[in-house]
Amino acid sequence: MDICDEVVARERMLRTGFGARAALIAMTAVASVMAVCGVSPAFAQNNSSVLLVAGPRTPESLDQEYPPTEASHEARRNIYERLLTYAPKAGEGGVSVENFDKLTGALAESWQTSPDKTSITFHLRQGVKSPVGNTLTADDLMWTFERGWNLKANFHWYMTQVLKIQDFKTAFQKIDDRTVKVTLPKPSPLIERIWVNNDLGIIDATEAKKHATSDDPWASRWLSGHSASYAPYQVTKYAPGQEVVYEANKNYYRGVPKITRVIFREMPTSSNRLAALQAGAVDVAEWLPARELNTLSSFPNVKVWKVFGNYVQRVEMNNNTPPFNNEKVRQALNYAVPRDEILKAVFYGTARPTKSPISEIYPAFTDKFFDYSYNLDKAKALLKEAGFEKGFKTQLGYPTGDQTAEELAIILKTSLSKIGVDVELQKLPASTLVERYSKGTMPMYFFRDMAIVPDAGYVANLWLNSASLINYSHYKNSEVDRLINDSLSSTDEQKRRTQMERVQQLVMQQAPWIFLINPGYQLATRSNIKGYSWNTTNGNTWYDFSKN
Repeated sequence: MDICDEVVARERMLRTGFGARAALIAMTAVASVMAVCGVSPAFAQNNSSVLLVAGPRTPESLDQEYPPTEASHEARRNIYERLLTYAPKAGEGGVSVENFDKLTGALAESWQTSPDKTSITFHLRQGVKSPVGNTLTADDLMWTFERGWNLKANFHWYMTQVLKIQDFKTAFQKIDDRTVKVTLPKPSPLIERIWVNNDLGIIDATEAKKHATSDDPWASRWLSGHSASYAPYQVTKYAPGQEVVYEANKNYYRGVPKITRVIFREMPTSSNRLAALQAGAVDVAEWLPARELNTLSSFPNVKVWKVFGNYVQRVEMNNNTPPFNNEKVRQALNYAVPRDEILKAVFYGTARPTKSPISEIYPAFTDKFFDYSYNLDKAKALLKEAGFEKGFKTQLGYPTGDQTAEELAIILKTSLSKIGVDVELQKLPASTLVERYSKGTMPMYFFRDMAIVPDAGYVANLWLNSASLINYSHYKNSEVDRLINDSLSSTDEQKRRTQMERVQQLVMQQAPWIFLINPGYQLATRSNIKGYSWNTTNGNTWYDFSKN
């Protein structure tokens, strides 16, 4: 049964089981799907092993070397298996969460770390197989590592910027068919935790190499639209902008998933996702705005799972471009943010203000340097000191189809106009927006991100180190860079906390971003969906889901 069959079945079931009004909502919500499928409603039994998911966008690429996005993180969570993981623990509201204090093996059955934390040796599980039946060996690790190193993208950044590796041959060594050793030039407090990262999955090298060519030796073209790993799912259909179909890996070492097929359908408009969920046309609706989530409280057949999580949502400013190369201008904009209004009008009390560049659920977080209350007089005075007494014009970019970002943009435009800042709102396709701010041509833009590794040094390195690939704000402070780099090679945790406190002090003072909120993560599902689990990527782990 494909997406068309499944949606048709749901629509007919709703029409016969929920009445005319629900059927009308359902038919509206899935109209785009029905149009693509070109079919008429037909009765079919609902399948408890199939999960229908509606999300704002499909992943831009399936290759784990593609720049991380929310959509691609979720795909990687399900189609790439990692060496290590965090053990689960019970969280609030029946949600399973990651226990940051307890690492456990995934593809690596066991591992040893040298006392000085300069090397880690992985011992692979026996008999682990990919969906096509290939057995995991040390050669898969070595090929994955070599590929990532040579492509100079995500893997290379983690190895060079976080673990400080400089030479591939010195660092990575195959000991035998089930053992690989990684050696670092300096100690690293993250030598174990880094391998939990979604971007560091292990590829089925035997399968991937079948699709390599002389001009594409690392099979990048094929891996952009296909999966090859030892994960619980493989992608059997990848249609960007439309849908992704995940099929269970029947060879998965932890057992076959209860959900054997996940059909992810792109529905850019949140109201369509909401209506489809209310009517039962889909099982899961991702990224519904708080306003719409609030309406679901009266629907008995719907459940909203809530986790405060690790997001830091902000407006990033290009610190290289006038007037944002002036610290006082950046401070002024922070004083002009009506955070209380945003929390009430946009997030219905489900969010909290962001008071540090470090996620507040992570160790070493402090909010004692946050001093940006809503103070228009203070904002105007700072602009005057900066030489912009009459204000200035600028642009603020946000993605199309993101209702929350649009509401935030309107509030910020209105508030900033009160201090003389004329903001032109730029609503752009997500890919266009990313291209513009990554090239430094968008002066201000919304940026919602999370740091996967729960460590303040890692977080600061990711967003604030001037050498970082995703420091799109171009913030640069030599002391901050030094403190971050020192923290990545120190195993003295008290010293690292002190260093990260100083980093937070400097960053809050220099205000490279407009600090907004942590929106948390909320997932809306039908009430018969069980097993939602939260991880630091905020991407759903389909293996944990089941359907009654």
